[in-house]
Amino acid sequence: MRLDDFDPNSINIEDQRGSGGFRMGGPGGKLGCGTLAIALIAALVFGVDPAQMLGGLQQVQQQEPAREAASGTSASESCTIDAMSRESCNALSSLNKTWEPIFATANVRFTPPKLVFYSQSGSSGCGAAQSAMGPFYCPADQGIYIDTDFYKEMEARMNAGGDFARAYVMAHEYGHHVQALTGMADQVRSAQERNPRGANQLQVRMELQADCYAGVWAARNRDRIEPGDMEEGLNAAHQIGDDTLMEKAGRRPVEAAFTHGSSQQRAEWLRRGLQTGNEDSCDTFSDLRR
Repeated sequence: MRLDDFDPNSINIEDQRGSGGFRMGGPGGKLGCGTLAIALIAALVFGVDPAQMLGGLQQVQQQEPAREAASGTSASESCTIDAMSRESCNALSSLNKTWEPIFATANVRFTPPKLVFYSQSGSSGCGAAQSAMGPFYCPADQGIYIDTDFYKEMEARMNAGGDFARAYVMAHEYGHHVQALTGMADQVRSAQERNPRGANQLQVRMELQADCYAGVWAARNRDRIEPGDMEEGLNAAHQIGDDTLMEKAGRRPVEAAFTHGSSQQRAEWLRRGLQTGNEDSCDTFSDLRR
């Protein structure tokens, strides 16, 4: 995928590598409709007042950009340590440019996330970061946490290599940031607390929506997509499906234990975002309202 080089003044980077620091988990004016759809989901599925939720969306606090890394390294230096770091920063820049005007058109405040690089272990607002847990998003500090060695694991052990596959990982985690800004993440967590037995099912729907949002981002940047990119992304989605990962670990796939969705589901929702380029198509909760 041919992404423009990042502007170090437009992205928030924190670098914990060398400082000692979860599970990997569109656009246009239609986000307004999407926001209303989310509120309706909250009312019908989670039993909350949609007016309260919509009001809360306008109260998202703007955070001061943390443009200097914790180690004192500049964003530009952190992003150019190696090719994987540059790729991640380019993807973050593209994601910001894609989603910020969408939120502005919907009159919903947008706060860009920060990208946190760490190696082996680190710390986040959600607790310890460990490489074995893969990339994750922390809503407490609005950070996307990545040990870039995970990308090597994707290629070597998961058969999910390629620059678009790596961009898909970033875009998926960014999808969780979108969910945090719209209030969906908080509503799902509240529902999980009230109904622990249904927690996994709700988590799967969150993850599949993030997959779809990743596809929406890519579709909105279709002019940057190269031959073979979509196949790389769909293959990556398949390879990190819960059933495929369980089988590779020598375990029998058990749907009740899924947290991210099956290979078929993940590829299906990524494809839906790619084909439509419309975030309204990413309603993974629709059948719960029937």
